[in-house]
Amino acid sequence: MRRTWLIFSQAVTVAVAVMFVVGTFKPHWLGGAPDMLGMARAPAPASGVVTVGVSSPGASVGLQPLTAAAKRAAPAVVSVTASKAPPRRSVQPHGQDPWFRFFFGQPGQQAEPQVGLGSGVIVSADGYLLTNHHVVEGADQIRVRLADGREADAQLIGTDPESDIAVLKIALDNLPSVNLGAIEQLQVGDAVLAIGNPFNVGQTVTSGIVSALGRSGLGLSTFENFIQTDAAINPGNSGGALVDAAGNLVGINSAIYSQSGGSMGIGFAIPIDLARHVMDGLVRDGQVTRGWIGVQPRDLDPEFAQSFDLPVSQGVLITGVLQNGPASQAGMRPGDVVTTIAGRPVRSTSQLLLAVSELKPQSQAQIGVQRGKDTLQLTVTVAQRPKAQAAPR
Repeated sequence: MRRTWLIFSQAVTVAVAVMFVVGTFKPHWLGGAPDMLGMARAPAPASGVVTVGVSSPGASVGLQPLTAAAKRAAPAVVSVTASKAPPRRSVQPHGQDPWFRFFFGQPGQQAEPQVGLGSGVIVSADGYLLTNHHVVEGADQIRVRLADGREADAQLIGTDPESDIAVLKIALDNLPSVNLGAIEQLQVGDAVLAIGNPFNVGQTVTSGIVSALGRSGLGLSTFENFIQTDAAINPGNSGGALVDAAGNLVGINSAIYSQSGGSMGIGFAIPIDLARHVMDGLVRDGQVTRGWIGVQPRDLDPEFAQSFDLPVSQGVLITGVLQNGPASQAGMRPGDVVTTIAGRPVRSTSQLLLAVSELKPQSQAQIGVQRGKDTLQLTVTVAQRPKAQAAPR
């Protein structure tokens, strides 16, 4: 009995070994039997040719959201080259003498023109572009290069140093343009793309999120309400596009915080609503018309509010009032705290400046003021803001 069992076990072992070898090297001999991993092998094609499944581009895989956004917006983003002629030097009478040039150089030779590089965004099919004021400031010639390779000289429609916005126009056919987004729908955490020409390497797209909204107090311009993003923005990106996940323009890239000159994850863009307001004024009137009331404001700190026992903790302290200015004629005094302008609450100096600038000159506006324990509503006849020079960058 024991010998019979031994012979049986040896026979089973040999049979399993044979099946393993056959299944490994000649699986089709087993007629589609399960492989060693328990997965049924597909029978080979009758022709003996092994077919491989390959997905053709665009056949079944749709574009990713940011890929689609880049394809929509990128054609409208251009490279801007601004040239400024150098100051003329006096021509020496012996400037053409080769021995004179050998010993004394070439004093009569003109220096190379100064060239600045930046980006811009086509916002209308008839050729209007948005870029930064500091990109084209003082330029004698502005050249624009499109993403499709076409080039054209640009006409400077106007600039606004106080918002760092400039408007250009080019005369080309079949121009692509970007759709303008709704800034009020933009939220912290939304995905955005920065498109421009950093370091003149060619059009580049970087991605990130909206890190903050309403950034101010940076000293970059008079009217600051920046979108902060961690999308990489480098020199040459100035004037380029910040677009949302749908490819709509939400900002004009303007500046970065950097200790090295390159991106450190903190970039700033001018909101499109402010840029559009500036563009409309420059195109329609040749200048930006803003409201002005003639006050010197500063942020209200808690110590001041506590020391004067004010019933409000948010607002803007008025430290000076221009004599016979609009605010003075309405009865505003130094020491007043402005809490609302035309029904809109103001909590910082930048908010006050923006709110006043949006008022139409010669119109009347209600300004809420806290004067000690008294809450007042002053009716101010708004004047037009005087022109100012560009803020230092």
